[in-house]
Amino acid sequence: MKCPNKIIVRLAALLITFNFQVSSFNLNAQDKVVVTGSVQSDMLLPNKDAETGFVKGNAAGGYEDNFMTNTYADVSLQSKYVDAGVRFEFLEFPMPGFHDAANDFKGWGFPNIYVKGKLKNLELTGGSFYEQFGSGFILRTYEERSLGIDNSLLGGRVVYTPYRGIRLKALAGVQRTYWKLKRNTVSGGDLELNLDEWIRPMQEGGTRLLVGGSWVNKHEKDEFVMADPTHRYNFPTFVNAFDFRANLQTHGFGLLAEYAFKTQDPTRINGYNYDRGQVGMLSASYSKKGMSFLAQVRRSEFMDFRSQRNIDRLSRAAYINHLPAFTMDHTYALAALYPYATQPDGEWAYQASAAYTFKKATKLGGKYGMTLKVNFSHVRNEGHTYYQDINVQLERKFSKQFKLNLMYMNQRYNQTVMEGEGGMVHANIAVAEGRYQFNRKLTLRAEVQYLHTPDDDGDWIYGLGELSIVPHWMISLSDMYNLGKTHTHYYQGSVTYNIKSHRIQLGYVRNRAGFNCSGGVCRRVPASRGVTLSYNYNF
Repeated sequence: MKCPNKIIVRLAALLITFNFQVSSFNLNAQDKVVVTGSVQSDMLLPNKDAETGFVKGNAAGGYEDNFMTNTYADVSLQSKYVDAGVRFEFLEFPMPGFHDAANDFKGWGFPNIYVKGKLKNLELTGGSFYEQFGSGFILRTYEERSLGIDNSLLGGRVVYTPYRGIRLKALAGVQRTYWKLKRNTVSGGDLELNLDEWIRPMQEGGTRLLVGGSWVNKHEKDEFVMADPTHRYNFPTFVNAFDFRANLQTHGFGLLAEYAFKTQDPTRINGYNYDRGQVGMLSASYSKKGMSFLAQVRRSEFMDFRSQRNIDRLSRAAYINHLPAFTMDHTYALAALYPYATQPDGEWAYQASAAYTFKKATKLGGKYGMTLKVNFSHVRNEGHTYYQDINVQLERKFSKQFKLNLMYMNQRYNQTVMEGEGGMVHANIAVAEGRYQFNRKLTLRAEVQYLHTPDDDGDWIYGLGELSIVPHWMISLSDMYNLGKTHTHYYQGSVTYNIKSHRIQLGYVRNRAGFNCSGGVCRRVPASRGVTLSYNYNF
């Protein structure tokens, strides 16, 4: 076992004692205590696959075990004045793609435990917690299991509302880095003012205006790193970051402006650059029934902000902040084949999207209406395009039983920037998805996708069939086949059974090596093959 820290063990003992005392107190006071929790376990029994290079037992490839699992179990208690929770994780034999060079992801224990006290206008948290200031430019701690991210803070947080429309936050702690807790301290404060709460004409007119400011400080000891044979780097022990923002909402129109910067923060990731980091964003949106529009622009440079200066560039650990990618997170398999990851050194990012629903009983809308969506994303630095995506989607219901979705996407993907080599990939992707509901219990969904490119591995084709039998069963079969260089099938088949709060899925998969991305953060996924079993339970 890789124990996170002796502090965690002591906190666990305190929580158990605390829960017992709370239970006793509530029995006496007849105060209601709500207990909730969940269990999530993903498992793989790997098989050798010479065609994709997947060999179980190959230590160099990270596959030392004949059984792999990522398992999580958590329980939380909520009451009027006190909340508490604890999470158990078993990652001793982690799933493919969750290894790193140091094998730090591997381990098991209780890495997350907290107690929260709640009064009228004051909230106090001790233990592990997650927090975000504004859009997350200088602080966002969160958990994303599909990416292997958990950058929670262990310490204390105070949220105080002294008056209507005013909210103050203050926090300090050390950050979780896989199974370790570093001595580097992260602290900060946040102030938000809802000005409309004080101005009656704004309230009566349905206008909301929020302004906010944040500060975050990282404390990290100096290290001995040589810049050249005769000179060493002089690292700052304190790095400060500041964020200012304003958000206006009125009559379906929204405008968000935000700017953040941080002081000198030379790290291994930015090549020990002493320039100040900064990021600015402007976002405008408009929506009403049947129509919406969004336009965004963001400029960032040297805003990779982590609690450890010498962490590896590919590591998903020790993030203090988050820069959301201004690109669409695609759910279709081939549209997500070349995903974009935010570049920490700097980029210009633009995104615009629009949606319009043609009314029912019109020439274009038909009997049931039709929705048209258009999205454009473009990311570049001063001289090169990193990523570009133009896609059009059409959603139309032809009858009570049948609905059809169509999508076309034109994509440019700088493989050299994203993966280290490969040049620019130009791709055209077409998708057709149909859903037919035979009756209230039986629904069939099918997808056909085609990706054409003269670059990388060439063309791909994908097909999927999914049968849903309410309320218990779902059967799914899919295959992604390379028509270009490799002529390899990547197939998946699964049977899912749901009963009450339990979900069990059994399948057999062959996965292609690639990237799994969400919100501009990516996890490299190696090729794999084998029997999968997943279990989820919520209570």
